[in-house]
Amino acid sequence: MAASTPDTAPAVPAVKRDRTHYLYIAVIAAVALGIAVGLIWPDLGVELKPLGTGFVNLIKMMISPIIFCTIVLGIGSVRKAAKVGAVGGIALGYFLVMSLVALSIGLVVGNVLHPGDGLHLTDALKATGHDQVSADALPPVEFVLSIIPVTFVSAFTEGQVLQTLLVALLTGFALQAMGPVGRPVLRGIEHIQRLVFRILAMVMWAAPIGAFGAIAAVVGSAGLDALKSLAVLMLGFYVTCFLFVFIVLAALLRAVSGLNIFSLFKYLGREFLLILSTSSSESALPRLIAKMEHLGVSKAVVGITVPTGYSFNLDGTMIYMTMASLYIADALGTPMSIGTQIPLLLFLLLASKGAAGVSGAGLATLAGGLQSHKPALVDGVGLIVGIDRFMSEARALTNFAGNSVATVLIGTWTKEIDKDRVKQVLARELPFDETTLLDENEATAAPEPTEPTEDGEKELAKA
Repeated sequence: MAASTPDTAPAVPAVKRDRTHYLYIAVIAAVALGIAVGLIWPDLGVELKPLGTGFVNLIKMMISPIIFCTIVLGIGSVRKAAKVGAVGGIALGYFLVMSLVALSIGLVVGNVLHPGDGLHLTDALKATGHDQVSADALPPVEFVLSIIPVTFVSAFTEGQVLQTLLVALLTGFALQAMGPVGRPVLRGIEHIQRLVFRILAMVMWAAPIGAFGAIAAVVGSAGLDALKSLAVLMLGFYVTCFLFVFIVLAALLRAVSGLNIFSLFKYLGREFLLILSTSSSESALPRLIAKMEHLGVSKAVVGITVPTGYSFNLDGTMIYMTMASLYIADALGTPMSIGTQIPLLLFLLLASKGAAGVSGAGLATLAGGLQSHKPALVDGVGLIVGIDRFMSEARALTNFAGNSVATVLIGTWTKEIDKDRVKQVLARELPFDETTLLDENEATAAPEPTEPTEDGEKELAKA
């Protein structure tokens, strides 16, 4: 009996790791197969698009309940409401600064490359550009009002991240004010969170199918001709995103948290692969929340920073809109001066917040922003429609990288991060549980403060 216990105990996590390891090998194989199908049978590749759309929709289905549970449990474990407000204020300030930095980098690279020189615009491309103007993008005032859901429940049914965020914040603060009376509710929400993450872990087994369909559709619809004709813009955009992530973000992460960005990204490698195969950063949002908590960042910081960052910290989108605007202006033979570029880009910075919840927000926001601020350039949006999906992958990867780094930075600034645990996790001494996406022991203890007179500092440290 005694000998059998140590033999069986380590076998369980080994099986879990092996299964998920094979899953992501299957995703890589599916991506390669999808590229081949898209190139050889482009029409068939386009027909496979619903496979990718269906998988991403399955992931999106889980986003609202995961955000709600994470934020409520995070705030419920904090006794001082001011601490939550401080996290939100620091996060929004950081997001604004980094958006401006991303715009500036895109501005410099775009003015150096001039990728749109020498291109010609047909009437068909003009019509395609105008078709991209979305009526869903809202002006700033209406955007703020749209954050308020029609009913408490509709925040979960309409799929609006910011509406869910608002309801979760109100619920968290209400439970915080209730004190010991609210603990049973917190325990109930904790069990719901376990259920939701378990469902998400099951959904992830469909990732190879979704990756295959998404990649086949992208390659089949664009083809090699579109890639060749717009290679300069794509290459310039990829290089700009690379410089932003591995110079700007890497330097910030090293200076503030003392961490190597490659170690962090290695820890998040499966999430990057998932985004690359689906072209959607939302597909990795629930896993980013789970992994940041496992890394050692407190629930309150993760619950506020990650969902808010997905709407306001769009570094990749900022770079994209900068370079695309300059590209279109050059292609139309009407290059903009620096004095014209800066007001346009600042306007696009604001417009992107009003379209945060719009599907395909990058292209829709660009077209809508140009229509409002510089209508003559809308004709040229059709030039980049063919490769927008390829550029959306770099946008999504950059946005995800920016939000993962932001969570660690804000956790460090607010002293809501367990640095010893971070080192252990990044050294693979504390592996992430891919089966439940939760640390079972910590999840059980987190929302249960033992003494109502304490200010919650100890509970946050445990989280």
